[in-house]
Amino acid sequence: MKRLIALGDVMATARQWVGLAVLALPCLLVSLDAEVLNLAAPHLAADLRPSGVELLWIMDSYVFVVAGALIAMGVLGDRIGRRRLLLIGGGAFGVASLAAAFASTPGQLIAARVLMGLAGASLMPSTLALIRAMFTDARQRGIALGVWSASFSLGGVMSPLVGGFLLTHFWWGSVFVIAVPVTVLLLVLGPVLLPESRDRTAGRFDFPGAVLSLIAVLLFVYGLKELAAGGWHLRPVGSVLAAAFAGFIFVRRQKRTTAPLLDLAMFRSSRVSVALTGNALSYFVLYGTQLAIAQYLQLVLGMSPLEAGLWTLPSVLAFLASSLLGPMLARWFPAGRVIAAGLAVMSAGFVAMAFSGLGFVVAGTVVFSIGLAPVYILSTDLVVSSVSPSRAGMAAAVTETGSELGGALGIAVLGSVGVAVYRHGFSGGGTLADAAGTVNEGAAQTAYINGFALVSVVSAVSVAVAAVLAWKVLRPTSLPPQADDVKQSDVVLTVP
Repeated sequence: MKRLIALGDVMATARQWVGLAVLALPCLLVSLDAEVLNLAAPHLAADLRPSGVELLWIMDSYVFVVAGALIAMGVLGDRIGRRRLLLIGGGAFGVASLAAAFASTPGQLIAARVLMGLAGASLMPSTLALIRAMFTDARQRGIALGVWSASFSLGGVMSPLVGGFLLTHFWWGSVFVIAVPVTVLLLVLGPVLLPESRDRTAGRFDFPGAVLSLIAVLLFVYGLKELAAGGWHLRPVGSVLAAAFAGFIFVRRQKRTTAPLLDLAMFRSSRVSVALTGNALSYFVLYGTQLAIAQYLQLVLGMSPLEAGLWTLPSVLAFLASSLLGPMLARWFPAGRVIAAGLAVMSAGFVAMAFSGLGFVVAGTVVFSIGLAPVYILSTDLVVSSVSPSRAGMAAAVTETGSELGGALGIAVLGSVGVAVYRHGFSGGGTLADAAGTVNEGAAQTAYINGFALVSVVSAVSVAVAAVLAWKVLRPTSLPPQADDVKQSDVVLTVP
């Protein structure tokens, strides 16, 4: 028999903490899937023989669809139930993963990756919204978000080992098959351990708004990735402009419709806007420097891909270890101050990276990761807790979308900065990889190091500005959060 209870400010029990472990499963799965696919790319390329464009779509279609569908999925979960959407998305992810594993053509694999993206977009806002509903005490929720965030890092740590083992003993499709037992476990345990959480006052679903948001984000992310890959050409610029127009129409519709997909009122709060900006900037510098770091380790320091991957593990472990640091510090210091301090620590990490050299780069990535974890966790909590519990899925989706857009913008902007410095300092033409083993290799490496240093400095300044902004705006306040002003009865939990 099921019981309907109103959402109140109560302490979580053992049932909620065990349920949190279930919520960590899809997070671990998404992180693991993204990383092992990079390892499998050479193997599937040799088997399916995709063209260059097809291989890019195999790798990127998932990211495009996830970024575009997050907001729609978050709002859909508010309406039909977060647990229901999580289980539907988990099951669909498992089926799509099987389809990807046994794809026999590049087109089939791309289609499967698109379906995985749609399913994956339902997982993140659903898990965050359920955490918001299950852990109403602020301190317990902070710890829960720390565990939730750590599950992503755990997937990153496991991926080289799991992916390497599977690709050594099985075919490339095995990296997709591993999703099946995880989704089965989610489907079995989810209905037993997770409560249903939904907005019982929700109106109709704004389908036209969902389509507009999908188009706007897809075009924006696609345009930025094309700009990063090929520079300023008509197609990517046109894509970004079209995205801006679609975004304008979307916002205009949200202001006029009686059942908006996105609650624009949340952006009127300076605290929410700064938290979203700090989070987006964090992923702007994270994604924007990942490729530069990988190329530095392999093409400047001469490491193999495996060696380079191993040298990035300390930063992943640092993020994993510091995932509970933010919630712990928030017990003694205001969350806004911890966010500002985390941004300042991130800036210090990029300053260290600017000096180049293996020691400085590894130390810089570790310091940066230590600062990133509290920023991500506490800013996410601030945004999700600032709205009515009935719109928690929407707020979670906005946070995740901001991370995706910030990351795409970072790849384009910081990548362009590094390329510009490299081309200015090296007149030999081509890329750093092209110059390897030639008489121009030394000059090319020097130009790349200069570009790498400037990218690090720009990253340091960006998050330093965000730290100052967070310190001024996210100051301690005695006012209750916006969510407390909303009737808790707007949300009901269905307890098995």
